[in-house]
Amino acid sequence: MATEAHGAEEGGLVFHPMDQFIVKPLFGQGDVGAFTITNVTLWMALTVVAIIALLVFGTSRRAIVPTRSQSIAEMIYGFVYKMVEDVTGKDGVKYFPYIMTLFMFILVSNFLGLIPGAFTTTSHIAVTGVLAMFVFLAVTILGFVINGFGFLGLFWVSSAPLALRPILALIEVISYFVRPVSHSIRLAGNMMAGHAVIKVFAGFAAIAAISPLSIVAITAMYGLEILVSGIQAYVFAILTCVYLKDALHPSH
Repeated sequence: MATEAHGAEEGGLVFHPMDQFIVKPLFGQGDVGAFTITNVTLWMALTVVAIIALLVFGTSRRAIVPTRSQSIAEMIYGFVYKMVEDVTGKDGVKYFPYIMTLFMFILVSNFLGLIPGAFTTTSHIAVTGVLAMFVFLAVTILGFVINGFGFLGLFWVSSAPLALRPILALIEVISYFVRPVSHSIRLAGNMMAGHAVIKVFAGFAAIAAISPLSIVAITAMYGLEILVSGIQAYVFAILTCVYLKDALHPSH
């Protein structure tokens, strides 16, 4: 902020759209260690509190005529439950709590990140990477527990010509192990890009000649980010359902 003000005083425009993603200690200064409480820690904790407030306290007084919070909670619950059932089948419904937890954490994190001055935790690959790796490990372990070595049938395309099967198997193995990378980068990249663009437009708002256009662009981008926040939570959850389906029914 000081750099931006200094640049504005000199008649120039200096802004750093990526500064909003810097991880900083919440108390004091210094390096960030493994157990340092940071701005990421704060906003992840606020995410958990918001989820509990909506799903636990918001539905504690359940009524035939639901309150606003109860309606929102029930709508989200029904939406995710139907998604899990449609993609994975009846066998996958037992894993609904895990997918619901992932969906709610990402959704609320994304929306909290839209608050001015907030920190978007899902813009960091360190956060999305852990979520994606947990999905990858859980699905892989579950696949072997349920199917044994039959889980390897996921990589063997029996419907393809015999000569092509080894090549396709190699491609399937590579694509399988790339899953946590694409799963995490897709979410972090989309959240980071949108917030960076908003910051760029906000920097141009300091120039009087284009300030009105900048404000219009910020408003449009903000609306788009609201849509993207919901879509990215849905994409992460439905891909988890697809991977879970592969673990439950691995054969091609």
